[in-house]
Amino acid sequence: MTEFERALVNAFNRHFEEQGLNGIAYRRKQHRFSSQFCDVLVDSGHPDYYLAIENKSLKVPDNTMLYFSQHFSEANDRHQVERITDFVERSGRDGYLAVELKRGRGKPRKAYLVPWAEIDRKYTTNAVGLPVEKIKNFPELERDGGEYRIAPVLEALG
Repeated sequence: MTEFERALVNAFNRHFEEQGLNGIAYRRKQHRFSSQFCDVLVDSGHPDYYLAIENKSLKVPDNTMLYFSQHFSEANDRHQVERITDFVERSGRDGYLAVELKRGRGKPRKAYLVPWAEIDRKYTTNAVGLPVEKIKNFPELERDGGEYRIAPVLEALG
């Protein structure tokens, strides 16, 4: 599990505990020769918290674009965007792409939550990816003492 995945799982679970909500966020154990659908799954009887989240980290300003060819994988003759879209549709989950921007030494990381429908739309219209400047237009995951907070971004997504 990457540091960003762990931080996101912890943020969701902390949110559930603080709000007294039934729900759990987790990362399924990945085995060496098996693939997973998404990095983070969130389960709850509350429909706003039935989620599939793929995580990507980018070093900026080195990267000005999240490329479908470079930052996503191919497996079993299917692109990762196609596999996640299929999983989101079949599972009934709301899908998101969480993008963490690593801004260099001494600068705090920033993360944004992009609805998966936007990623799928860009991919299916043959876009090469999503510019970092566009990613910054989506709701930002706030940080509190180095930990991400979920409530503000979920409110923004409505």
